[in-house]
Amino acid sequence: MIRPLFVTAAFALVAMTPACADASKSTAMERSEIESIVHEYIVNHPEVIEEAIIALNARDRAEAAQAAKDAIADNHDKLYNLATDHFIGPADAPVTVVEFFDYRCGYCKRSMDYVQGLPAQYDNKVRVVFKEYPIFGGISEDAALAALAAGKQGKYNDMHKALMGLKSNDELTDKKIDALAEGLGLNVKKMRADMKSTELKKQLDDMQKLGHTLNLGGTPGFYIGETAIEGADQNGIEKAIEAALKG
Repeated sequence: MIRPLFVTAAFALVAMTPACADASKSTAMERSEIESIVHEYIVNHPEVIEEAIIALNARDRAEAAQAAKDAIADNHDKLYNLATDHFIGPADAPVTVVEFFDYRCGYCKRSMDYVQGLPAQYDNKVRVVFKEYPIFGGISEDAALAALAAGKQGKYNDMHKALMGLKSNDELTDKKIDALAEGLGLNVKKMRADMKSTELKKQLDDMQKLGHTLNLGGTPGFYIGETAIEGADQNGIEKAIEAALKG
């Protein structure tokens, strides 16, 4: 990452070389002198390395933030306006928070009560849209399909909370999924049939493709307007919500 610093310094020193120098004799000397001068300068001023790294990191963060904004803009309707998405809060709330999650994600589980409380916290000016994003695969995908299938019976959020409420990932089994569904009064046989349907499999696949398109690397992931927030960053979520309400 610090190579550009050496290159810049080298070219600067080359530019300072007198134009009348004998090119046939000066090349090797210039190279050794430049290397020596650059090395000596960095040894005597190590802070320039830190400054260069800080500048490069800031540039990388700015580029990543702009890329995220561009990806959100390009996929706005898929992110915020799909009629098939399940949500809590008023449908016409001025601010939408989208959460991507996995039922085996510990941070998602610990954030569940907070996320569920967002509409009330903001006087029903916020709705929360749920996007299944089973990054761990396997039983996580089964749980995601079970929640979507519960939605076909009008109990998506009930099933969502029940699955998130499992204290241990080891508790998430097909048998437990069925038990939770039965406890919620769902038709388990219908749920299982819907879980195998092309419709719900495509819906889940579309959610995963959207997450990949947005370069979402983990869960939970939140989207509010043009802002992407990775992780259970409540402070970041609230800042984004308040900014969106003011805007």
